Amino acid sequence: MELEKYIGCSKASRKLIKADLVLKNASIVNVFTDRVEQGNIAIKNGMIVGIGDYQGEEELDIRGQYVTSGFINAHLHLESTMVNPQVLISQAARHGTTTFIVDPHEAANVSGRDGIDYILEQTKHSPAHVYVMIASCVPATAIDDNGFRLTAREMEPYLTNRRVLGLGEVMDTMAVITGDPEMNAKIQLFDGKIKDGHAPGLNKEELAAYVLAGISTDHECTTYEDIMRERSMGMFCLIREGSAARNLETIVKGIVENNLNTEGFGFCTDDRHIDDIIREGDIDNNVRKAVSMGISPIAAVKMATIQPATRYGLRRTGAVAPGFDADLVVWDSLKDFNAQMVFYNGRRIDDMLNIKPAPCPPQLLDTVRLAQIDPQKLVIRPGNVPFPTIRMIPGEILTERTDMVLPGTEDGGAFVPNEQVSKIACFERHHYTGKVGVGAVTGFGIRGGAIASSVSHDSHNIIAIGDNDEDILTAVRELERTHGGYTVVEHGEVFDTLELPIMGLISDRSYSYVSKKVRRMTSKAHKMGVPKDMEPFITLSFMALPVIPEIRCTPRGIFSVSEWKMLT
Repeated sequence: MELEKYIGCSKASRKLIKADLVLKNASIVNVFTDRVEQGNIAIKNGMIVGIGDYQGEEELDIRGQYVTSGFINAHLHLESTMVNPQVLISQAARHGTTTFIVDPHEAANVSGRDGIDYILEQTKHSPAHVYVMIASCVPATAIDDNGFRLTAREMEPYLTNRRVLGLGEVMDTMAVITGDPEMNAKIQLFDGKIKDGHAPGLNKEELAAYVLAGISTDHECTTYEDIMRERSMGMFCLIREGSAARNLETIVKGIVENNLNTEGFGFCTDDRHIDDIIREGDIDNNVRKAVSMGISPIAAVKMATIQPATRYGLRRTGAVAPGFDADLVVWDSLKDFNAQMVFYNGRRIDDMLNIKPAPCPPQLLDTVRLAQIDPQKLVIRPGNVPFPTIRMIPGEILTERTDMVLPGTEDGGAFVPNEQVSKIACFERHHYTGKVGVGAVTGFGIRGGAIASSVSHDSHNIIAIGDNDEDILTAVRELERTHGGYTVVEHGEVFDTLELPIMGLISDRSYSYVSKKVRRMTSKAHKMGVPKDMEPFITLSFMALPVIPEIRCTPRGIFSVSEWKMLT
């Protein structure tokens, strides 16, 4: 702390001068004593300087309300909200999240360092602390077709940025545990800094080798058994509740039933639509659900504050105590967790929400580069033999492999989708290569059309699902026209499109515009047969990611994550 700032804070602590702001008669959640304590919170120069009988230039009486440190979203991709990062931060901050630890690997896979710099620049003046983990896997694996390759040498300049905390989720687990030199160089570059994990499906021995490399967190646990395996090795586990991957209920149920200590846990959203944030909340949604299932309110608050702050080395974040940043939330209760007031550096965020987004570099507005599409590439003729088919799982981004004889192929004909089996296709969109991978998927149920998206983790090629080739091609051409986005096509006509011209990932429109479009298209997809308990676009966006079990559709064909080989 600068000397002048410290002297002012010290004088306020000792009551030689008034604090800037005092929150009077607060019920304070003390994460160090695990108690709710009564007191006045004194704030000076953006910091908490004391708890007690203080006077302030401004005083607010919050009797009957509870105060915690601002919540921490310990892992998210800002791009997945599809709105300008500044817009997302502002909306989530209203719900009490004042610290965001973001991984810009979506932007990096499309636009390399320009994409990372865009995220850093857009969040520089946010009404919250926004930290960055530098994307570790660009591309995610050697079989991906993405926009750029990010090497350890290209990452090096970010080490001096005070907002960069460490290495983003290391998804290429095989590269880690087999000692791939390029991956090892990235891990060594961030020696002494936090390294985030992404380790679904590893057995005990593989996980041991993965942890041995210095990777200490993971957000991909979907079961209590996953959690126990990782916690037994000292990993810090982030309980995820996003728009498509909703893992909190299963994991918290196991924690409560087994009376497991919650000190090794935090919360994250990973990928969450802006509409869900506005409607349900951000990390407050995680906390509220955890408490409703039996986690004690104070334990849940610690999972959202001091525990991730400690793990990520944020020593002035996460507690209501002297010496901590005055990032505070006033809640109505420790059950409902409805934010009444939110403070960032001692100021009400309501006074800080009119920050204009920084200009978007022009090179990020022209990133959909499709070769001419040959309709014959969509035809599948496997013959009268079982075809490796993707089975979608509602509420999960995991998939299962089902080998089945596809409808229409029994006598050598081409695959004809029906209500049970849809067609999926992934089109390379960065380098005009013309690669198209085609497969079959069950559990999606779409009839009478197709949906497509340029948000397709993590390489962000264009991915589509439909029940006929014509509508799939119409959807893909629509996204070529708009330079990326979401679209729904029904009976040969475009029903609606959400344009995402910034890297094919982010809108240049308001959150209300994005929210309205997503709601309208999601409703239409459900009417076309997609299960009501499945978020169609985010679920679709993960169907090309070859680091999550069990089977995926990439521009090179159908890929088995479990066997680590192409199947078609």
